[in-house]
Amino acid sequence: MRKLLIISVFMLAALPLMAQQSRVNIQYDPQRNEPEGILPFSTQVLSPEVHDDHTVTFRVRAPNAQTVQLTGSMFIGQNRQRPNFTKGDNGVWELTIGPLTPEIYLYYIVIDGVQNIDANNQFTGHAAMPSFSMLFVHGDEPAWYDPKPDVPHGALTTHYYYSTVTNGLRDMIVYTPANYDPNKKYPVLYLMGGSGDLTETWVMHGRANWILDNAIAEGKVKEMIVCFPNDQMVTRSHPRHTELAFPLIEKELLECIIPFVESNYSCIEDRHARALSGLSMGGRMSQYVMLRNLDVFGSVGILSAAIGLEETPAIKEPDVNDRIDYMLVGGGQYESGPMGRHTTLHNQLTELGVKHVYDDDAPGAHDLVTWRHLLYYHLLPDLWRNNYKW
Repeated sequence: MRKLLIISVFMLAALPLMAQQSRVNIQYDPQRNEPEGILPFSTQVLSPEVHDDHTVTFRVRAPNAQTVQLTGSMFIGQNRQRPNFTKGDNGVWELTIGPLTPEIYLYYIVIDGVQNIDANNQFTGHAAMPSFSMLFVHGDEPAWYDPKPDVPHGALTTHYYYSTVTNGLRDMIVYTPANYDPNKKYPVLYLMGGSGDLTETWVMHGRANWILDNAIAEGKVKEMIVCFPNDQMVTRSHPRHTELAFPLIEKELLECIIPFVESNYSCIEDRHARALSGLSMGGRMSQYVMLRNLDVFGSVGILSAAIGLEETPAIKEPDVNDRIDYMLVGGGQYESGPMGRHTTLHNQLTELGVKHVYDDDAPGAHDLVTWRHLLYYHLLPDLWRNNYKW
């Protein structure tokens, strides 16, 4: 009996010993340095290793390489430098950077001029374009975009439906809040990704569901349903992409997506209770569709995006301010040139006297650092706070 007790105590003591990137639990700090030094499964070296002082160590085994460098979103605002790794006697190259501001970054390792994902990092981002590695620099506690164990969590449901627009099977993801009640009616936000994104981009990389959970629990945001549609209508490489894709997403939303959501969920079927938003290409699509269908949508979020006002003549109508409940135009402080088109749109709207909220101070560039910020600090809390007309 005594031997059994000793063995049981030993097993219980061993349970918390989880390797970095173990994925046993959903953690806000999945790449934290672990004193046990256990390598992630099926890896050669530990990379990245995030220290509590916010420095990060990267490693790669490449004994025959001549140069190894790092590039990623953590260097935005620093002239996109590419620091060099140092090669050890064992053929392992190593680099420590930081301290970094706690955030989620994207990065690549460049070996002899060839850009690669970090093969030892299990957190890899996927989209309709080449994959990338993800870096989680944790703070002292979960951030507003992190999963929190003490917060009620909503549900994510993937739906597959046949589209009469594209004549094929398509998907969408629908978020319902933790206390979703089918006997209660909810407003709906349709939230789209950008060029080359997937249906799940806002969830997997934008962490929209965690943001919604936290913001609703904080009382910052009204309970709502959020639909994440697939807004890829034409391959991005097509020379007439915009000309073809924008009318198609308008048709897809009006004829397929909205009818599906309102047939399967308890929605307020009123223009004032529908909002449309998106990032980059999804933001341009939102501007195009919403301003051409002011009888369908009351609110719009245009994130790091803009199209010419000639595409949406309603914006110049004298009663346009009476027909728009809420409009957000925003971008990141490190966006410039063609990526700063939101600034041009803001100036045009101001000149026309069109009411809107503008934020160009998000702490990122043309990336999810910016779009998460705009979602949490503006779009979600601002929607349906004013002109709550149903």
